[in-house]
Parts: sequence; structure tokens; C-alpha cells
Amino acid sequence: MSQRGRPKCFDREKALDAALLLFWEQGFEQTSVDDAAAAMGIGTSSLYSSFGDKEALFLAVIRQYLAGRGSVYNKVVREAKTAREAFSKLLHVSAIELTRPDQPRGCLLWLALPTCTPKYEKFQEQMNQFRDETEAVWLERLHEAVESGELPKSTDIRLIASYFRTTLAGMSLQSRSGATRKQLIHIGELAMAIWPAPPANR
Repeated sequence: MSQRGRPKCFDREKALDAALLLFWEQGFEQTSVDDAAAAMGIGTSSLYSSFGDKEALFLAVIRQYLAGRGSVYNKVVREAKTAREAFSKLLHVSAIELTRPDQPRGCLLWLALPTCTPKYEKFQEQMNQFRDETEAVWLERLHEAVESGELPKSTDIRLIASYFRTTLAGMSLQSRSGATRKQLIHIGELAMAIWPAPPANR
């Protein structure tokens, strides 16, 4: 019998992390409210009163992911010495994160809601905003590389960002399909072959 009302000891972050792992493993559409409540250790009434509906819960989960487990990606891009190093490390770290044995394979941001049906069109738009925020970090770093002379002035930084976004989405799918860490690392190394040569007068 499911628990009714708000539990006396209710740790919001732990509950969200439990929901995060469930959505990550099963996907948004395959996870019911009852499934989520059971994983979180609360009743369905507590879920609704604390988080709203399933869509609101999922968005809260994504925010927690980006602030926690998923923050490693932007950190790598921001802290690398050069833009080239930033994206090389991003791909390498992604290969490691996407194959960690202590969490579901792949990237939650890409796999939990992979398709856009009319029913979830507005919801998918919100998911794309989260992805765009990550891409904005990349664009900032690429813009800095152009300004500093690391990349040619003619570099299409939006195309490069889109390319790496597509590459990482593909690596996430490959990981969920069983690709090894070594295979993903090699994919990342191959992807870096498109990096523009530095200006001749640098």
C-alpha cells in the first residue's frame, strides 16, 4: 500500500536523485507516477504536493542533474587552457561519464526524452532550452578562441558547436547500446580531427 501524505522525514534532494536515476534508466514516458513515488520513498500524494505533475518532477530532476552529476561537462569546457583542449577534454570526460558503472549509461539530458510527440511538444521545447544553455557555454569559449587568435576569424563557431552537440548525442546513444569506454574515447579523438587549424600568422 502506498504511503499517503508528506513523510515526516522527507529529504528533497535524495528523493530527486532517486527519481533522476529512475528516469535516466527507464525514460520519461516509460516511468509512471507510481514508479517515481516508489523510487523516491514517498506516496503519490506527496509527490504531487511537493513537485507537481510528472512533467514538473522531471524538470526538477533535470535541474538537479545539471547542477550535480551533469555539471562536469561545462566545468571541463570553462577550465581548460585552450578551446581545443576544452573540447578534447569534453569528449574524453564524456566517454568516461557515459560509461560509469555507478549510474545508467548515456546522458540523461539526451536519452530520457528522446522523441518529440505533439503531446510533449512544449515539454520538449523546455528540454531544448536546457541543451541550448550548455551549447551557450561552448559558444562563449569558441568566441574567446576567435578573439584571442586561437581560431581563425572566419571560423563558424555555431557550426562547430552544433557538430560537437551532435557528436555527444551520438556517443550517448552508442553508450546506451553497449559501446565500450575505449570505443567512445576513439570516437571523441576522431571527432577532434575537424578542429580548425590556427591562423598562419599566430
